[in-house]
Amino acid sequence: MNAAAKRPDVSVVVPLFNEEENVPILQSELEAALSGLHYEIIFVDDGSTDATVTRMRDSECVRILRFAENAGQSAAMYAGLHAANGATAVLIDGDLQNDPADIRTLLDVIDRGADLAVGYRTKRKDTLVKRLTSRIANFVRSRFTKDGVRDTGCTLKAMRRECVQALVPFRGMHRFIPALIKGAGYKLVEVPVNHRPRKFGVSKYGLGDRAVRATVDMFGVRWLLSRQLNYKRRD
Repeated sequence: MNAAAKRPDVSVVVPLFNEEENVPILQSELEAALSGLHYEIIFVDDGSTDATVTRMRDSECVRILRFAENAGQSAAMYAGLHAANGATAVLIDGDLQNDPADIRTLLDVIDRGADLAVGYRTKRKDTLVKRLTSRIANFVRSRFTKDGVRDTGCTLKAMRRECVQALVPFRGMHRFIPALIKGAGYKLVEVPVNHRPRKFGVSKYGLGDRAVRATVDMFGVRWLLSRQLNYKRRD
């Protein structure tokens, strides 16, 4: 059997950092949600210091990428997406707040012609402070980068394989995936998705630190988009 015949239809990329209680539940939910599809799950362990890796069950559909030390969410997503073999790549959080059952909806949107399907959380199960700061950040970012996305903080996304080439590796990239892909000329569609309360572990990112970094990154991405090469070859 040649390499193309072995290639999965869907690659699900899961960035993980100290999610030992969540990962076995997530793996079971992903397997149920993807049943009947030719898929692979790529767990990217971002230098976890707990038992996250050992809690993953062996499966022919599972691949594990391990970082020697914590490199951040953007690095984990970037590495996982570039390792993906599927025609469509899906990003999902490892903390169980994204619902794997929504993956099918995103894939349907891709099948209907979108290049990138971006989930947005209609009823967020977060604290009031986190919801308000996120709403303000999304409002400013969306208008500054012109991505038109209401909830870039939602990790759950699906994209055609070729969209991965539009991503630029930098710390904070994960917040600007829609802007970078849309800026490269791909079609983006937003999709309402479920959001669940965190049961185990704690959030790995501080609100103040995240806001400062996101603001700096926003100016960088705006500059990058304004300097993109734009040309078409004549056949």
